[in-house]
Amino acid sequence: MIGGIVATLSGSGWARAALRYGVTALSILLFLLALRRSGERAGRLAERHKTTEKANDVQRRMLEAAARRPRSRDDLAERLRDGSF
Repeated sequence: MIGGIVATLSGSGWARAALRYGVTALSILLFLLALRRSGERAGRLAERHKTTEKANDVQRRMLEAAARRPRSRDDLAERLRDGSF
C-alpha cells in the first residue's frame, strides 16, 4: 500500500516538485532552528563568562584589601594614631 502511494507520487511531475519544495522548506526550517539553538547557547556562555568575571573581580579586590591590612595589633594601633587607616 505504501509502496503504491510512493510510486504514484514519484510518477507525477507536480508531486515531485511539491516534494522538492517541501524538502527545501524543511531543511531551511531545521537550519534556522539549529541557528537559534546555537545563539541561545552562545548567550548562556556569555552570561556565564560575565558572572565569572564579576566573581573574579570581587575576589581580586578582597585579596588586595587583605594585602593592605595591618599585620598585628600594634600595626593597627599605629595606623589609627596616624589617621592613615
